[in-house]
Amino acid sequence: MGSETFSHLDRRGRAAMVDVSAKEVTRRVAEASCRVLLSGQTVERLESLPKGDAVTVARIAGVQAAKSTATWVPLAHPLPLDQVEVEVEPVEGGVRIRSRVVATARTGAEMEALTACAAAALALYDMVKSVERGAVITDLLLEAKSGGRSGDYRRGAGS
Repeated sequence: MGSETFSHLDRRGRAAMVDVSAKEVTRRVAEASCRVLLSGQTVERLESLPKGDAVTVARIAGVQAAKSTATWVPLAHPLPLDQVEVEVEPVEGGVRIRSRVVATARTGAEMEALTACAAAALALYDMVKSVERGAVITDLLLEAKSGGRSGDYRRGAGS
């Protein structure tokens, strides 16, 4: 791991919320994604399942979860979110869920974007479990982030 230190540890090595009060307020954007592996038959039925429209429920769950990230992730700062977008799109072997979160804050929105995808995937699983119990949630990852002192990051761009 090299000489890196974990920002969420205090000087005694205990988990602690990072003090961001001295950081500059800037526009932060984070994008995340995940996949839910499903059969083609289930993907075709996503908007007409016994519980209803799984795509809409997943999108709303993702937005709601992004707004509640500090409740889900103990050391995350509550952020005033400017925008949350959640997309659910069919892909080979299931669906891809993508989120984009914008905040004007002292700390990044990466956790909010990841939480949006995780919650959307969980809601989707809940919606499809009556027709496909073998659904798998996989590949939750940060795609990109911008703003803040650490600069920009884009997956696959040599970072």
